[in-house]
Amino acid sequence: MSVRTRDALGGRAAIVGVGATEFSKDSGRSELKLAVEAVRAALEDAGLTPGDVDGMVTFTMDTNPEITVAQACGMGELSFFSRVHYGGGAACATVQQAALAVATGVAEVVVCYRAFNERSGRRFGSGVQHREPSAEGVALGWSLPFGLLTPASWVAMAAQRYLHSYGLTPEAFGHVAVTARRHAATNPAAYFHDRPITLADHAASRWIVEPLRLLDCCQETDGAQALVVTSVERARDLPNPPAVVAAAAQGAGRAQEQMTSFYRDDLTGLPEMGVVARQLWRTSGLTPADIDVGILYDHFTPFVLMQLEEFGFCGKGEAADFVAGDRLPLNTHGGQLGEAYLHGMNGIAEGVRQIRGTAVNRIPGVDRVLVTAGTGVPTSGLVLSGDD
Repeated sequence: MSVRTRDALGGRAAIVGVGATEFSKDSGRSELKLAVEAVRAALEDAGLTPGDVDGMVTFTMDTNPEITVAQACGMGELSFFSRVHYGGGAACATVQQAALAVATGVAEVVVCYRAFNERSGRRFGSGVQHREPSAEGVALGWSLPFGLLTPASWVAMAAQRYLHSYGLTPEAFGHVAVTARRHAATNPAAYFHDRPITLADHAASRWIVEPLRLLDCCQETDGAQALVVTSVERARDLPNPPAVVAAAAQGAGRAQEQMTSFYRDDLTGLPEMGVVARQLWRTSGLTPADIDVGILYDHFTPFVLMQLEEFGFCGKGEAADFVAGDRLPLNTHGGQLGEAYLHGMNGIAEGVRQIRGTAVNRIPGVDRVLVTAGTGVPTSGLVLSGDD
C-alpha cells in the first residue's frame, strides 16, 4: 500500500508560476473574475500562455467550473480536469493531482486555483446554515444539537483536551498567533500588514469558544490564488527557478470525520496529518531536521501545534515551546491568521517564493519547504525543493 511504501511521484513535476489577486474583505467582483485574474497572473509569472494549459484542478467547494475558467482565460482543449474534496484539506492535493497528471503524460501544463468571496459572500466561520441530507452530514448530526455549530466550536473540543492533557494554558496558542502576525506585519500583501501583536494582545482578545480567542482564529477573506505545474524538464526553460514537488501526499485517519472526529481514542493529535507526514518523509527521504521553512495550515492556532508534533519536529505537548523558541521559520507570509484565508493555497505560493528566494520575509539558503493543507479534515501536504 502507498501508505506504507515510498511512492514514485517525487521529483517529476514542479510549480513554475504563482499568481493572486489582492486579499480583501470586499472584492467588489465575482468569484469567476477573481479566479481568472489569479490564473492569468500565475501564467504570466510562469512565462506561459493560456494556450499552453491542458489541465486544471480546483476544490469541490469552488464555484468556478474548470471549463468556465478555461473559456474566460482563453484556453483551448483540456485533457485533464479534477476537483478535490474536504475544504482546505484539498490545497496541497490540487498540486499532487496536477503532478500526477504531468508525471504520467496525461497533461503537460496544469493550473491549480481557488477563488472565493469568503468575507463578503458565504462566510465559512458562520457555521452550518443549511445542509441537504447526505451520508456525509450524519456525523454533524451528533454534534449540532448540542451547540457545536461552527468550525471554532469543533476545534475548541480538541483544543481543550490538548491543554488538559499536557497541563498547558491558552497562552500556548498565543505563540502561533504572535509569530504569524509578526511575519504579516512586514508583508505588504497581508491584510494585517504593519499590525503585529503581542502575547498580551492575544490574551486580551475576546473569547470565541473557550479555549479559543479571537486571535486564535483565521481571517475571512475575499480573493484568489493560482499555481502552475509542469514537468521539471520543461520548468528549466521557464523564467523562474522551479519549486520541485519532492513529495506529495493525502491522508485520512481511522474514524475520520470532517472537523468532528470526537470519538477517536485520543483528541490531542491529528491522525490524518500523521498519514501525510509518514508518506512525505518516506518519499522525500527527509526528516524534520532537513526542513528549512514550515508553512503549516493555520485556520486555528491549536492545530498548528498538533501538526508540528505529528511531523516529529518536537514531542507531544512540546510544540508551544518549539514555536516560542523560533526553532523553525513558520508561516513566513503571515499565514491565514495574518496574510489571508485562501484555503491554504497562498501558503503553497509562499513555499514557492521561499524556494525562489523572492519571499518578502526571505529565509536565506532555503532548499526544502514543508507545506500542509487543512486540518481536522482529510488533508494533504507537500515537500517543495530547489532543482538540485
